[in-house]
Amino acid sequence: MEFFRSSIIWTLLLINISIYGQKTQSQLEKERKELSAEIATISTLRKKGVYKQRSALEKVENLTRQIKALDRLIKVTNQQANYISRKIKNNEHEVIQLNIEIENLKKEYSALIRKSYKNKSQQNRVLFLLSSESFKQAYKRVQYMKQYANYRKRQGEEIKAKKIKIQELTEGLKKQKEIKKELIAGNKKVQVQLKKDKTEQQVLIAEIQKNQRKYTKQINNQQRKARAIDGQIKRLIREAIARANRRAKRKTNTKTFALTAESKVLAENFTNNRGKLPWPVVKGSLIKRFGKQPHPIIPNIMINNSGVDIETDEGVVARSIFDGEVSTVQAIKGAGKLVQIRHGNFISTYYNVENISVKEGDKITTKQPLGVVHTNSSTGRSILKFSIFKESKFINPEKWIYKLK
Repeated sequence: MEFFRSSIIWTLLLINISIYGQKTQSQLEKERKELSAEIATISTLRKKGVYKQRSALEKVENLTRQIKALDRLIKVTNQQANYISRKIKNNEHEVIQLNIEIENLKKEYSALIRKSYKNKSQQNRVLFLLSSESFKQAYKRVQYMKQYANYRKRQGEEIKAKKIKIQELTEGLKKQKEIKKELIAGNKKVQVQLKKDKTEQQVLIAEIQKNQRKYTKQINNQQRKARAIDGQIKRLIREAIARANRRAKRKTNTKTFALTAESKVLAENFTNNRGKLPWPVVKGSLIKRFGKQPHPIIPNIMINNSGVDIETDEGVVARSIFDGEVSTVQAIKGAGKLVQIRHGNFISTYYNVENISVKEGDKITTKQPLGVVHTNSSTGRSILKFSIFKESKFINPEKWIYKLK
């Protein structure tokens, strides 16, 4: 008996693990819509006239992003179709079980009706009560007749309720089958697009490999410009530290902020929100990760990124990731305008921004707009370059921003 009870408990635990380990239909649908929107954005950008002016490297990077998104979309759609298949199977099984239960209830109900018919006369009921040996027994018989009548009523209602449930399940099954059909049809279209994109990607990669020296030079030039920009940003941070420390009447040659009680609390709150901070734009996709990594197209070249690059739509605003104070607003050669916000001894940096709506010294709240992400007129791309510092040291934004991947 104990072994049987333990087996049931373990089975229920495994079922719960299986259920909670899987994404729900609404989660899968949300993810599918997000991926579809991302693919639509990339496709729209590629159809613009300015796309033709891009180098093969930029084109293949865009294609690679779209291919990854298409791959994920196919995977998510398959998961969704499988989820619906399981639901259809469960609902069909439930309909079968309900029909069996209804048949049993009908048999039981028919037997009750026949029995009631035989004893339906008022005379029989009166005789049943008068034949009682005592008042207590008569009272119990009255209660029994009431319970019997209520039981009959409940049986009828239960049959009706189960029929309604079967009808609802049947309607639901029709809708689920239709949704599954649409998902499968959509997936076929995506697979066709994926095949087409992979073919184009291979052509571009072949072109890059053929002219590898030319593209290697382009990448190295981009890396030199990035290092120069990083140097300017670090200088601005050192100046911000010096200004803050002068106000605190502390030595200005230090590399760390002199923290007040208020700024210590702010830094602590910032740290406590690690991994939960909002994106610096309302929507966008990560196109370049943080740190040293092989180039995605020419893997024998190492590239370095001191922050992350997020591509978004034209006209989208950059926004603060946390409460703080604007420490710097300045134009950076080769990077457009820049905004830096201090969060205790942390600084978040947003560059390639225009129409800036804040100024140095402003108190900023989480998600407050800072300016519009600049759109490059020659490429048509709107890319926010975003980084986080602790004092004057670059740290990985991917570990601090929610789902930045």
